[in-house]
Amino acid sequence: MSIYHLLEIEFEYNGQQQVITPILLQDENDVILIDCGYPNFIPLLEEAANRHNIPLTSITKLIVTHHDMDHIGSLAALKRTYPHIDIIAYELEAPYIEGAKKSLRLEQAEASFNTLPDEAKPGAEHFIRFLQSIEPVGVDQTVSGGEWLPWCGGIRVIHTPGHMPGHISLYQPATQTLIAADALIIEEGELAIANPQYTLDLDEAIRSVERLLDYDIEQVICYHGGIFHGDVQQALQQLIHKYRD
Repeated sequence: MSIYHLLEIEFEYNGQQQVITPILLQDENDVILIDCGYPNFIPLLEEAANRHNIPLTSITKLIVTHHDMDHIGSLAALKRTYPHIDIIAYELEAPYIEGAKKSLRLEQAEASFNTLPDEAKPGAEHFIRFLQSIEPVGVDQTVSGGEWLPWCGGIRVIHTPGHMPGHISLYQPATQTLIAADALIIEEGELAIANPQYTLDLDEAIRSVERLLDYDIEQVICYHGGIFHGDVQQALQQLIHKYRD
């Protein structure tokens, strides 16, 4: 039997209080962490996992949904601290996580720099340096869209590009739960697209939401927002219509 735990982590970033929600999946064989926060988040992850009486030493696998800094910032440090953890990522994402390709978020920041007003450039330079500082780490296993992972009751990999081309979400049929990562967020109680202005391909992001209608989803867990409370199918349809109409 599989159990999931929400690791709600509250922290301050750029002077603002934020919350992210990595997920722990657990069964008799595995403890799987999905995404791992910003750099230096191991103590926060440890504290959140301990609230569920799960030590980080028990984690066997870490699934990365995409290579944004708030999802992979502590990845290299976790692998260094707990080398037995297998890092798993979508096949398109692996070169970015491993440092073989430049971060797409870094490319985006660099490309927009010259269009910024002068007063915004120091902040942008700081952000670029921060992105450059994210430490690469080797990926132990790559997965593809539609692949079935036989862990924690079974997990279906769903390729949900848009926010990033290699973004994935994860679906657990046994619990009818979608772990959306950044394919969806919750804003004021409603499902929304994560930072549309920073989404690399907004049309593709909406098509990814449309594909989610093919799944029997009772609950959605978003990295930014936690669990969605409401009719999932209706909320997805409303989100699609917001951008299509």
